[in-house]
Amino acid sequence: QVQLVESGGGLVQAGGSLRLSCAASGRTFSTYIMGWFRQAPGKEREFVAAISWGGRNTYYADSVKGRFTISRDGTKGTVYLQMNMLKPEDTAVYYCATDPTGTFTRAEYKYWGQGTQVTVSS
Repeated sequence: QVQLVESGGGLVQAGGSLRLSCAASGRTFSTYIMGWFRQAPGKEREFVAAISWGGRNTYYADSVKGRFTISRDGTKGTVYLQMNMLKPEDTAVYYCATDPTGTFTRAEYKYWGQGTQVTVSS
């Protein structure tokens, strides 16, 4: 079993920054991609970013490319999402996930965190 716990969400003004963390525990998953997704009210959960557990490869949705950076600290079993130049449309609950069961940009992962709210005011 894998446990994922997100933290770092909050309220920020447009143009500001936040850093989300996702602490993973429970088993070794060195071969698994870690992903960040978000879900706004009334919308489907959408892909934000992903990183190979070795950290060599990163992937981003077009909507966040150049503003968000995904990284990992293997010694801590933690993945981060640095979010800069935030916009009101970034407002959503952000989830981390691991062990994709299909294409990693789809919200089809075996393990999910509980989510953390990010609210960007205009």
